[in-house]
Amino acid sequence: MFDDFYGFTARPFQLTPDPAFYFESATHRKALSYLGYGLAQGEGFVVITGDVGAGKSTLVAHLMATIDRQRLTAAQIVTSRLSDTDLVQLAAQAFAIRAEGETALGRDPGVGKAKALSQIEAFLHGEARAGRRCLLVVDESQNLTDEALEELRMLSNFQLGNHPLLQILLLGQPEFRDHLAGQPGLEQLRQRVIAAHHLEPMGADEVEAYLAHRLRLVGWKGRPTFTPALFAEIHQASGGVPRRINQIVNRLLMAGAAEQREELDGVLLARVLGDMVSDGGLSLGRMVKDAEPEAPAVSAARAAGGQKPAEPVHEGATMAEDLQARLAEQAAQIAELQHAVIELASGQGQQGDDGVASAQAAAIEALTARLGELEARLAEQDRTLRHTLTMLIEWIERDGTTRFAA
Repeated sequence: MFDDFYGFTARPFQLTPDPAFYFESATHRKALSYLGYGLAQGEGFVVITGDVGAGKSTLVAHLMATIDRQRLTAAQIVTSRLSDTDLVQLAAQAFAIRAEGETALGRDPGVGKAKALSQIEAFLHGEARAGRRCLLVVDESQNLTDEALEELRMLSNFQLGNHPLLQILLLGQPEFRDHLAGQPGLEQLRQRVIAAHHLEPMGADEVEAYLAHRLRLVGWKGRPTFTPALFAEIHQASGGVPRRINQIVNRLLMAGAAEQREELDGVLLARVLGDMVSDGGLSLGRMVKDAEPEAPAVSAARAAGGQKPAEPVHEGATMAEDLQARLAEQAAQIAELQHAVIELASGQGQQGDDGVASAQAAAIEALTARLGELEARLAEQDRTLRHTLTMLIEWIERDGTTRFAA
């Protein structure tokens, strides 16, 4: 696998949350600030929402790995569509509360809701007397019924004197935020929310640091390298969502290892994205904002995957024409530089002044270096153009439907 080929000690882009790989993007830093503020209050609800794959679970895994267990007892549950009774018993089980000293609550159907609540309250009182506060983390909160949410609010009412005994962190997808804000029956819970944050996608300027952070944790020593434009293309293809970035870069590294590449570029990314779209592992249409122009790798992958943009032939032709125009422009620059080198070399042989000859030699050296750079870029863009056009042709032939340019 690619971890062996590139000398990694582990997989850097696993899809399961791992606090060891936590990366503090700007939005995660802000979320941690809200969490810190909320936990300092010691009461009520903290709400963190975000799209699927935005990093909510990784954020909580990082929180759970860093809290002081001598001062805070934390438990976590992942919800499906639970009834209010099931939720109470699941919360008891998460705190490892046992009924009658033997059977874990939630596994004994004979343990009723009232008894479970009594056991939870007794447990919370015991923790408070030992100098510990309690935190219940509820993941996938968008699955909860209003009755279950109301039951959570009732759990937050437990007190010892004037001190709240239980604080609750709700994690959910964007629809949970909308439901919580718009449901009249949840007004009492809304009034208990002391901090809330919505995790936004990662910024385009954070992708390179994110990849480097995860790669360094598995022993990356610069193999493979990434072309500079690749980070923006990965951001555009993923929409800046961390889990999607992980999906794409995993496949990119696999493809790079299969072809024994030391450098990963946009041509390889376009092919990988096309494969992922074709096999259903990626939907570029949900990731790329309509207002943003597509990067060449994303546009080529969309074509390779068989997705139909609003103006498919026009868009593909425009992209090809743009590449051809750039190729022609750089070819003209190369010809001009070649002519300048020839003229300088010819003039150097006719000059007798050592100072002039030295200056001309330096100029020739600089022009030759620039010429080499342009020729390398021209070759790369030529490969990109040929690969893109090939994928467009294959896409048209594979689809079998008539396309009309706008």
